[in-house]
Amino acid sequence: MLPFFTEKYGNPSSIHRFGGLIRRNVEKAREQAAALLNARPQEIYFTSCGTESDNMALQGFVRAHGRNCRVITSAVEHPAVLNTCRQLKKEGAEEFEIGVDADGMLLMDQLAAASIDENTIVSLMWANNETGVLFPIKEAAELVKARGGVFHTDAVQAAGKVAIDVTRVPVDMLAISGHKIHAPKGVGIMFIREGTPVAPLLFGGHQERGLRAGTENVPYIVGLGIACELAMRGMDEESARTRRMRDRLENALLKSCTGARLNGHKEARLPNTTNISFEFIEGEGVLLLLDEKGIAASSGSACTTGSLEPSHVMKAMGVPYTLAHSSIRFSLSRSTADRDIDAVIEALPPIVDRLRSLSPFVNS
Repeated sequence: MLPFFTEKYGNPSSIHRFGGLIRRNVEKAREQAAALLNARPQEIYFTSCGTESDNMALQGFVRAHGRNCRVITSAVEHPAVLNTCRQLKKEGAEEFEIGVDADGMLLMDQLAAASIDENTIVSLMWANNETGVLFPIKEAAELVKARGGVFHTDAVQAAGKVAIDVTRVPVDMLAISGHKIHAPKGVGIMFIREGTPVAPLLFGGHQERGLRAGTENVPYIVGLGIACELAMRGMDEESARTRRMRDRLENALLKSCTGARLNGHKEARLPNTTNISFEFIEGEGVLLLLDEKGIAASSGSACTTGSLEPSHVMKAMGVPYTLAHSSIRFSLSRSTADRDIDAVIEALPPIVDRLRSLSPFVNS
């Protein structure tokens, strides 16, 4: 990325050579992003993040079809999808949310019973950002396409961790956020299958084939392209390594922390994610004490941090109140090492014991 901050700073949309040479790098990154999804380069659009990509799909569909169309999603989606769908409902679209079971798995019977036609867009995440649960995306997409609907998936959590092949899974649109595959924060991907009707959100220049106006963020796009290429290398081996560490962490915490419970499906989930609740304590207290020890975890989506309410994902799964407030998500990555797992296994049980000794629920 570094040369594109300094000597290679031409505008790739310019006619002159100084910009035209940069255009080649943008198109190379487009090819790298397409390879990650087994898509065609002309089906890849660069955005600023996963949130913009999700909005491009949902709002773009509604703009192309009119406000009287139907939007179907799940009750556990990322706020980028869930809040957009709810806003579209306020603006006149029909909106319906599919539920999940106690393991966080999509209730396919509800999707099958939903009214779906050519004026319907169904948006279901590939993998949940809090629990890592993998939805049956291929089955869901095939159901939607058989009825003439358009299918969008937020694949932000799944990209780079599980194989995604858009020639085998009939999704029409797919969103990725760069920072989830070690690209910089502030760049994303939108896959739009050729022929899918989508209206632009941003109006201006001709960039991204007229669908996403605005001068291209070349350094970040270049970084994103390289990140896509790196994510493809040894994905199976990396997933196995991460899963082994995840399972070791999970098993140790469930054994050593009384009142601990795993949230989400045990098997059908990403290899890098575990979500555990610790009964009768507040998740925020756990996170603050972990942070003092240099350990970063989350009580849900980073986009909802600061809310005192239990996660909407935990609510939708029917997790009891005394557990929902204490759900902690641990996410592993390529940079996670065994010593990091050891540090959490050592640090967390005393924190749980300390907070539980202060809990009014336990001591009442």
